[in-house]
Amino acid sequence: MEDIEERADGILAKIPEYLWDGARLPVPVEDIADSVFGLLVRDVEDLSTAPGAPKTNDGQSLSGLLLPARGEIWVNAVEARLWPPRRRFTIGHEVGHWVLHREPGQQALFCRHTSVHDSGPPRPETPRDIEEEASAFAAALLMPRWLFVREHARCGGDIAQLCDTFGTSNAATVRRAAVLFGQ
Repeated sequence: MEDIEERADGILAKIPEYLWDGARLPVPVEDIADSVFGLLVRDVEDLSTAPGAPKTNDGQSLSGLLLPARGEIWVNAVEARLWPPRRRFTIGHEVGHWVLHREPGQQALFCRHTSVHDSGPPRPETPRDIEEEASAFAAALLMPRWLFVREHARCGGDIAQLCDTFGTSNAATVRRAAVLFGQ
């Protein structure tokens, strides 16, 4: 998914310095969604109230959704309170959909909790799909390769320190290390 990594790098390179200096961590993903893409991020208690929201199966919930026609990202407020790093990843994931998958006239794009992959090692046997692409984009945006390599070396690969530095979950950070270092 090198092309997705390059897209995220290109976006980060064009961010105005007043918003992000290219080195300060964690990357201000909500400010990027707002100031770079004009997307309002809303924490919503019940994502099923979104226009056109799909029905979810038992045990399945929506983590976030992109409403391109409204220029909004809705984030599951319950998940956001319980797991702030998850909220950051969901915002990055939805920005990924905005950058990679948005189509003219599209009303909404929904992500179920089980389809937003910020956990586990990458699965090369799984065909590329839009959810994997958006998750790869989120990881590259939140944990830029050049900064992740630098911080990984600085802390000796300590995942807990990397999570704190990047404001990411253990699962997303482990996955990023696996992608970049084959760990």
